[in-house]
Amino acid sequence: MPRHYLAVLLALFGHFFVLHSQERYTLSGTISEDSSNETLIGVTVAVAELKTGTTTNEYGFYSITMPEGEYQIVVSYLGFQDVIKTITLDQNLKLDFSLVEKTEELQEVVVTDNVEKLDIRKPQMSVTSLASNTIKEIPVVLGESDVIKSLLLLPGVTSAGEASSGFNVRGGAADQNLILLDEATVFNSSHLFGFFSVFNPDAIKDVKLFKGGIPARYGGRVSSVLDIFQKEGNSKDFKVNGGIGAVASRLLIEGPIQKDKTAFLAGGRASYAHLFLPLFDVDNKAYFYDLNTKINHKINENNSVFLSGYFGRDLFNVSDRFVNVYGNAVGNLRWNHLFSDKLFSNLSLIYSDYYYGLELDFVGFEWNSGIQNFNVKYDLKHYLSNKLQLNYGINSIYYVFNPGKIVPNSPESGIVEDQLTKKYANENAAYIDIEHEITENLSIEYGIRASQFNRLGQDEFFVYANDNPVEFDPFTLTYREAEPIDTISPGRGGSMKSFLNLEPRVSMSYTFKENNSIKASYTRLAQYLHLISNTSSPTPLDVWTPSGPFVEPQLLDQYALGYFRNIKEGAYSLEVESFYKTIQNRIDYIDGANLIANDAIEQIVLNGEARAYGLELLLRKNDGRFTGWLAYTLSKSEQRTPGRDLGLETGRSNQETGINQGEWYNTPYDKTHDLSLYGSFELNEKWSFNANFIYQTGQPTNYPIGQFEFEDITVPYYGLRNKERLPDYHRLDFSAILTPKRNKRKKIQSEWVFSIYNVYSRKNAASINFRENEDTGRNEAVRTSIFGIIPSVTYNFKF
Repeated sequence: MPRHYLAVLLALFGHFFVLHSQERYTLSGTISEDSSNETLIGVTVAVAELKTGTTTNEYGFYSITMPEGEYQIVVSYLGFQDVIKTITLDQNLKLDFSLVEKTEELQEVVVTDNVEKLDIRKPQMSVTSLASNTIKEIPVVLGESDVIKSLLLLPGVTSAGEASSGFNVRGGAADQNLILLDEATVFNSSHLFGFFSVFNPDAIKDVKLFKGGIPARYGGRVSSVLDIFQKEGNSKDFKVNGGIGAVASRLLIEGPIQKDKTAFLAGGRASYAHLFLPLFDVDNKAYFYDLNTKINHKINENNSVFLSGYFGRDLFNVSDRFVNVYGNAVGNLRWNHLFSDKLFSNLSLIYSDYYYGLELDFVGFEWNSGIQNFNVKYDLKHYLSNKLQLNYGINSIYYVFNPGKIVPNSPESGIVEDQLTKKYANENAAYIDIEHEITENLSIEYGIRASQFNRLGQDEFFVYANDNPVEFDPFTLTYREAEPIDTISPGRGGSMKSFLNLEPRVSMSYTFKENNSIKASYTRLAQYLHLISNTSSPTPLDVWTPSGPFVEPQLLDQYALGYFRNIKEGAYSLEVESFYKTIQNRIDYIDGANLIANDAIEQIVLNGEARAYGLELLLRKNDGRFTGWLAYTLSKSEQRTPGRDLGLETGRSNQETGINQGEWYNTPYDKTHDLSLYGSFELNEKWSFNANFIYQTGQPTNYPIGQFEFEDITVPYYGLRNKERLPDYHRLDFSAILTPKRNKRKKIQSEWVFSIYNVYSRKNAASINFRENEDTGRNEAVRTSIFGIIPSVTYNFKF
């Protein structure tokens, strides 16, 4: 063996021997809020003597291993008093902490996790957290706090349209976002067709949005992960808080069932604007309600169980002749188990359901559709050492897709009951994720996820000539639906097609000059579900379909590089990231595609590709009476569907033109410039003020480029897809929060929130339509706007 190799091996062996010649012990425990026993996520546990530390996981657990000795432990979390404790570590020690809230910082804006310096060193990038206090302070339409609307102020996140709870991340489609509420999938995140999101801010404990560098424990979507955890409930005292707004009110109750051991949480929201419509002789109705529930029980020091749920419904009624009901229902039974002071596990049994119902009295039938899934997942976190942690687990999801069922209202309607063919699928995954601190300055997180999707059998399945459900007409250069040549009944057993994908992930962080770091990441993701929609914004009528014989899974490759800096000890912070991503098998629709009540979706879709790239900037002010941030994104989002060559098998070329002549075109959510400004100013103990300004490039759209006459009817015709744009979008919002001086003899605390949405009443275009002016006979463009200026008042209380 060469001498220099031998010297390196001896040096490594010697280093290992020195490290382990000392006895090493583990300090572990759970950190919670003193007033409620609510566990806290992302609390920092630092050891000054060793210049090391860790943070609590999603369930408030921490673990850190150190050599034998005496140490000063500092526990810190923004908005809470630091805890400093000196310990003697001569054996494994379990130590729980309860943090007391800093009353003087209750109004402080929290943008991200508590310790920015530690974030500088972590390899995790492209992730943003929002605290519930921040969400409640951001001015939104009609004064109702909204998680989704708050996320739109962050770089890389844009709106799917005004009055929409859908959102787009780094040029991705709304259906490419995985939305989780207590680990359960939420398929539609909107109330009242997008005016509000389904998440009650009073019930929310933690919000994280992963835009890139997504850990291996997540899968199933190719754009982002929005991970939301509900509060667990107060196990010490009964607490009530709520709010009364212009169009909706909310109430949250939590308290102990068995003090310090079992707690419950129940929260509800409902809108009531429809109650006033009869005063104006309006027969229409539009309202929503939802319910958040949770029970947690601490069996012993090593075992806890949680049962959480969400149920929400929306109703839209037009004179009782058109009734639309839709909503989500999710539930999760979770068991946390501590095998040892270094091994934490979580087992979850999850149910998720999205239902859509439609009753059309004037045509005599009811329509309902939806998607259900049943998910079993088991996750483990292994703290091998302070520098090496393992996350690994498995999960299995069973899907039932109901594309639609028609039920006649009465025998006289003449309509026959018809169930579109239900589809079934199973998605399995196993993953391992490693957090590795190589040196004091270099940290890496790397892992891999193996996902397997099995499209199960169904009652009926169409067979096509040459296995081609979409035909191309070489004379008209258009696509059309192919006629099935046969129908088979494979039954629900067996598999129609299966897919297997390996999804590697790697993120790294290199820190220099203490407060600066460079981060890079690569992410590969697979998505097996597809949203069938002819709009860029999610609507209640959207139908999901699984990958199968004719629809391939979407595959993402994303690269990101960023520079991060803390300024003046974290008083300011700067984040700059660039990204580039490609997506294979992004579905596209043929011209004139009929998506509603279609029992053969494969006849109208083609597999294409997409790409997006851009630069993001986030500058934040985190301390002081004035806090806030500036977010800017410069990006491009495109897709294309080149023509197939179906003559390869015969040896003769038969090249199709593809969609948009096979050229790249702007996606409906491409926005070149996206600028957001948010500021919060605490004037005194009574008054605080918040404002945000948004500017975005207008959404791509299609305008007619000409017209022709056919049988005395003027017919417009259009050019290539998404060549034009709507006018640029911008608005200013403002809110003022009045907190009356508290009467010490009264337990109730209250505040008034006065807000103005769209202060200068900008008429932002939701769409532009063209018509012939009845007086002049000339063509004219008509802009449709949803909101002008909207003032509102909300009264919040708690006791």
